[in-house]
Amino acid sequence: MDGRLVEFILFVSDQARAKSFYAHVLDLQPSLDVPGMTEFLLGPGLKLGLMPETGIKRILDGKTPDPATGNGIPRCELYLLREDAELVYARACAVGAGEISPMQARDWGDTVGYVMDLDGHVLAIGTRGSGV
Repeated sequence: MDGRLVEFILFVSDQARAKSFYAHVLDLQPSLDVPGMTEFLLGPGLKLGLMPETGIKRILDGKTPDPATGNGIPRCELYLLREDAELVYARACAVGAGEISPMQARDWGDTVGYVMDLDGHVLAIGTRGSGV
């Protein structure tokens, strides 16, 4: 790796609950789990972070709306491509994800199912199609 790192951080209402959800969905244990941040190493140089809304609220210092006011409103989409996408989709549903759209072939070539995590973030879970 050349020293670059990309980390996507989701603001969550309950860090422990979000950690448990993502550990089950991703079938991974966190690479970091301390008060204020949980991280999952998704690949070389790629992490998913979970930060409590209260923590980011202190950092934002009133310069933006309170992140908690966006709960349940889709604020991002994580697009996860996996060979075992159907299993990952089923695990997400089994641990409380809200089903949005079932696994199906999409017009861009991937087979993807959509769910909503416990804080309203959209997870697209799929496999790469031959047409992309």
